[in-house]
Parts: sequence; C-alpha cells; structure tokens
Amino acid sequence: MDEELEKLKEERIKKLMEKQEMAKVEIEVNDENFEEMVIEQSKRIPVVVDFWAEWCKPCLMLKPVLEKLVRENKGKFILAKVNVDEAPRVSQRYMIMSIPNVKLFKQGKIVDEFIGAYPESFVREWLERNL
Repeated sequence: MDEELEKLKEERIKKLMEKQEMAKVEIEVNDENFEEMVIEQSKRIPVVVDFWAEWCKPCLMLKPVLEKLVRENKGKFILAKVNVDEAPRVSQRYMIMSIPNVKLFKQGKIVDEFIGAYPESFVREWLERNL
C-alpha cells in the first residue's frame, strides 16, 4: 500500500514538473505583457509568436503543430500565443490582417514570419532555418 502511494506521488510530481516546464516554453501574451514577454524575452531566446483566434479553423489546425515543435525543441525557443480578439493593440501594431500569423522575434525584432496553416514539415523547416 505504501509503495503504491509513493509511486502515485512520484508520478504526480513528475507530471507537475513537466507542466511547469511547458509553462516556461508556452506562454499566453496580451496587450499588457507583450513587451516584456516577447520583445524582452527575445533578447535572450527566440520567441515564436502565434497570432490566432478561437473562431479561426486554420489557427486550430496549426496550434498542435506549433505545440509539438516547441516540446521537441525544448529550450530553443518560446511559443507565445496572442489571441487577436483579446490583444487588439498588439495585433494592430504588427498589422495582423490574416490569421494564423506566425512571427519569429530575435533581439527584439521580427526576423521571419508566415501567414496560414502549413503542414508540420514546412513549420519544422522554417524553424530550423531561423533558429
């Protein structure tokens, strides 16, 4: 009985630690924290910004691809998610007219971007070329 409890406890701790690790590489960003979470962070580590919306079907198709790649590339970049409906100032600042719209920031500046839901192979190659 004690062994089972200990095993469950260890599994739970492991899951919590994994969740905490993912929280560091996947972040929600809005008008208030964009400067700190994207611009400033990108001076230390590349930040891929996914401009999306809940009603956007192509955004929902691209989302799992980006999440998979950030997990695979753990520590190489941060995935920042910006819901355009909840961050109108940032969306306007970066002239987001179509979504999904993905921008890669390094040293506080956009170094590359793409618009649309592309297959994993495209996104993987895009990341490899730019990271």
